[in-house]
Amino acid sequence: MQKNTEEHFVVVYLEKEREEYMSQRLFTEILPLYKSKKNRPYVIRIRMRMADRVDSKALRDAVDTTMKRYPYFCVKLVEEGSGFVFADNKNPVIVANSPKGIELNSEISNYHMIAFSCYDNWIVMDIFHGLTDATGAYEVVRTLLFYYCSRRYQVTLSERGIRTTKDDIAIEEWECPVMNAVDIPTPRRYEMSPPLNPNMVANIPTETFSTVFSVIISEKEFMRFNRDNDGSPGTMVALILSRSIAELFPNAHDVIRIILCVNQRKALHAPLAHQSLVGGALLEYGENLRHLPLKQQIQAYRNMVFAQTDEDNVLAGISSVVGLTNKLLSKNTTKERIALASFADEMARRTGTACVSYVGKANFMEAEKYVQEFHLWTYSALPITIEISAVNGKFTFDFIQHFQSPIYVEAFLKELDKHGISYDFQGGIMEELPNIKLQWDQE
Repeated sequence: MQKNTEEHFVVVYLEKEREEYMSQRLFTEILPLYKSKKNRPYVIRIRMRMADRVDSKALRDAVDTTMKRYPYFCVKLVEEGSGFVFADNKNPVIVANSPKGIELNSEISNYHMIAFSCYDNWIVMDIFHGLTDATGAYEVVRTLLFYYCSRRYQVTLSERGIRTTKDDIAIEEWECPVMNAVDIPTPRRYEMSPPLNPNMVANIPTETFSTVFSVIISEKEFMRFNRDNDGSPGTMVALILSRSIAELFPNAHDVIRIILCVNQRKALHAPLAHQSLVGGALLEYGENLRHLPLKQQIQAYRNMVFAQTDEDNVLAGISSVVGLTNKLLSKNTTKERIALASFADEMARRTGTACVSYVGKANFMEAEKYVQEFHLWTYSALPITIEISAVNGKFTFDFIQHFQSPIYVEAFLKELDKHGISYDFQGGIMEELPNIKLQWDQE
């Protein structure tokens, strides 16, 4: 009898926490919401080319099962007072038969902030970047592939390392660690020189759309290169990009400054949090580095990352975002909030030359062998963003840029040639991200 009482308490407690989560105001989601525009929505798009043509029924079943494991992603945006909350959305998450996907937070997507689509042998997942980041999105993909490949290929896959519907969903997955953070350090002020602007230095106009150039490298070969030079994938890509830009413009006065994305969960002591929790380390390729050997350059970059990713530094960065978010929430009109969010994007552009993002090895477990190609696209305020994926023995570098010229990716490839690294260059295509329908007119 005691056991049943305890079980009932746990169920009621979890349901209570879930209701509280669903009715709470947004916080980490706020800035991305007001930054989102029609031509540049804050969406993560994951594209997977599977080994065989997609079985739409198996995918439909897999999506339904997967979303049961992630109820905090089954939400709709609801106005409450002068702000918004996420409310429970019991409508099914849509699986469309389209390469372009569907508009999020709209009638066609059942007002979800996540949707799936498929065509030929491609599976695509789109999710609002304010809802989660690549770390959180990978968890959903890991579960989806487990259920889809089990059904599609009629195989029994190991559940090790996979979140499944058998799990008890921990409260720590639901809670926002930024809203709950206490005694975080005061934001730090830095005086920084302007970064080199890729558009201006190359006299390239900024486009209203983004172009993606993809480079695929053997994981084994690239990891060997990293080991030989005491590097790690994200830091090494940032350095290769820095070197390639410096080779193109040796006399440029502005500093080449790469923003390397940093997962903030460790500093927040919240490894299970699903929210978008991304900071950045600033890697400067100054004159003091240019004439050093590669191994010393990568060591300098690693030292910069180490210095900027200690807990106090990461929390100070979070404190800056908290302050900006609170300031945005204090504005009375949508127009004022959009203006402040746009200013935040402009400040990001004044901070870095480019951005490099690497979540780490995907670890999609036994289902990974069915994924032939993997791409992660998103919107970035910076002119160039490299999204790095490591799936099924391949590294994929997706160059997402606000201009069509291949000048920088070609310079990057020349750097790879110098070091004898072979690659498959897939050329460029237009980045297509689905719009997020919002309660105000979007630019």
